[in-house]
Amino acid sequence: MINLKPYKRSKWQIHLLFWILYYILEVYLDFYWSRYQFPDFQWSVRLQNTLILELGYLLIKIPLAYSLLYVFEKIHIKEIFKYLLYIFIVITAVFGHRFLTHYIIYPYIYGVTETLDGKYPSGFINGYVAFNSFMDLIFMVGLIFGVEITRQKNLLKEQISQLKSEKLDQELTMLKAQINPHFLFNTLNNIYGMALKKADETPDVILQLSKIMRYNIYEAAEKSISIAKDIENIKDFIQIQKIRHRHLIINFTEDIDHPSQEISPLILIQFVENAFKHGVSESLGEAFITIDIRLKNGILTYFIENSKEEILHTHSTKIGQKNIRRQLELLYPQHTLSVADQSGRYIVTLTIDFHDTTPSL
Repeated sequence: MINLKPYKRSKWQIHLLFWILYYILEVYLDFYWSRYQFPDFQWSVRLQNTLILELGYLLIKIPLAYSLLYVFEKIHIKEIFKYLLYIFIVITAVFGHRFLTHYIIYPYIYGVTETLDGKYPSGFINGYVAFNSFMDLIFMVGLIFGVEITRQKNLLKEQISQLKSEKLDQELTMLKAQINPHFLFNTLNNIYGMALKKADETPDVILQLSKIMRYNIYEAAEKSISIAKDIENIKDFIQIQKIRHRHLIINFTEDIDHPSQEISPLILIQFVENAFKHGVSESLGEAFITIDIRLKNGILTYFIENSKEEILHTHSTKIGQKNIRRQLELLYPQHTLSVADQSGRYIVTLTIDFHDTTPSL
């Protein structure tokens, strides 16, 4: 569930910053203009007057801004009535702006009568002064709407990103829930075969399995673990399989330059499991597995080759492979996976660039 409280806080922080910057801009512009309108005033007096009058104008502009925003966001009526409401609010603000300027700012702050071009007295309302007030207000309205619409677009992007992240976590959790029983069933089948033969190594295998299951229950629940831990789990799995497949030839090599590199749990072991389940376990003659794991400068190269018999597999035997492909698509969109089903052997090559791990949905 998306937590909207931080977004609400950021809205008022952004709006507060906008009004501070807008006030500073208006003070600067009005102070610069006042040296031409009131050349006889000292600069300190002009600055003081400007600071006060711009605060006064905010009493008109802030209600105008949020009235228009409220109508824009909250009022759901026919467009023509909405536009009429906009016009009414703006006209009301223009009259308020003129009242403040004509009856308060000029006589009480500047101490003079409002004039047109410094020569002719200006009335409360006429086309020229009304247009000036209108443009001053519309300039502010354009700025605040631009800020708010931009903020809402960024908010929408953040919410979409958060929803994608939650969806990704849910899908990965579902995939892991499918993979863990798949792994457990295969291993229990191995132990069952040893128990039927009353093999002396059965207790040791059970202990090894408990270690692996501890990894699956606790470590695999994390989003990522160090690649060193993941490789250690693979070695434990191989140790179990070695007890059963005594004549199996295993060549395992690793070259890791950054053991603490993070990787999603259960990514690598699925290929090793498939090598045993659909390769070694079905081999009638001498079987072999070659595993090579290399990590150099953030790029993982994972190579597995195993012997196999020419047996047609059913769809159900490839659940783990389909799941691991989906996990790779979600977590490492820039990965490359090559699977070669050759006569007498099965070769898998996986490359992951950890520099680019942006989730893809």
